[in-house]
Amino acid sequence: QVQLVESGGGLVQAGDSLRLSCAASGRTFTRHAVGWFRQDPGKEREFVAAVTPSGSFTWYGFSVEGRFTISREYGSDTVYLQMNNLKPEDTAVYYCAASPTNLPNPDQYVYWGQGTQVTVSS
Repeated sequence: QVQLVESGGGLVQAGDSLRLSCAASGRTFTRHAVGWFRQDPGKEREFVAAVTPSGSFTWYGFSVEGRFTISREYGSDTVYLQMNNLKPEDTAVYYCAASPTNLPNPDQYVYWGQGTQVTVSS
C-alpha cells in the first residue's frame, strides 16, 4: 500500500515558478514509478510528467515539456515537480500517482493523492 500527499500549490502570476511535492508512505514506494497529472473542472485529466523508480528516466506531456521538471532521488520518499514560466492554462488541480510498472501508461497508476490546487493569474 502506498499513500501519497501533494503540497506546494498556490496562486501565482504568469511567468512565476512553483515546486510541488509528493510525499509518500509505504515500504514499496521506491519501487514505483511516479507521475503527475492535472485536471481543471470540465476538462479531462491530463498527463503532466513521470519518472521511473530509479529516477533515471523522465517523460513529459507536450504542453509542459521544457518548462516543468520532475525529479526524485533514488531511495527517497518524495517526488518533486518544478514548474517554471507558468501560464494561465496551467491552472488545475495537480495530482501525483504511483504505479508498480516501470514505464506506466496513464491507466496503469494504482495509487493517487488528493491533489493540490495551482492557479495562475494573467
